[in-house]
Amino acid sequence: MPVLPFVPWPDKRLRTVAEPVLDITDDIRAIWDDMIETMEAMPGVGLAAPQIGVMLQLAVVDASDKRGQAVRMANPEILHSSVELRPHQEASPNLPGVSATIERPRAVTVRFLNDQGVVDRRDFVGLWATSVQHQIDHLQGRMYFDNLSKVKRDMLLRKAKKVRA
Repeated sequence: MPVLPFVPWPDKRLRTVAEPVLDITDDIRAIWDDMIETMEAMPGVGLAAPQIGVMLQLAVVDASDKRGQAVRMANPEILHSSVELRPHQEASPNLPGVSATIERPRAVTVRFLNDQGVVDRRDFVGLWATSVQHQIDHLQGRMYFDNLSKVKRDMLLRKAKKVRA
């Protein structure tokens, strides 16, 4: 299982809505395995397929303390979000060297196809919920900094440009 390269910002794939997954096949499972390997190498707590140039609605999340607890999701959809928000410092390997505090719902209920091809429904709380929401944003062609005000987003992107230079 290779560690895959990240699509660099501002590649248009990062602004493109990923295609739904119709069936869970061995090819899809192999992509998930590669995504988990890549996520672990970052190290990170989640990864969406468009981040590595695969334009399918696939995501993996593992916010466990021990690791090895990755949840594989196809076509994840948030069914319910808590009213209570949770701030968290978010970043992306697609735009290295910068991060921002983003407030997202503390808990979410998500429906997705699991690795067996069965529709699953799961509650995520805390860092798990933050990561799931972050990955779903990627699948919808959004980046974490889209949740910032225009002024803060522009400042972050200018800083990222300086880091890359």
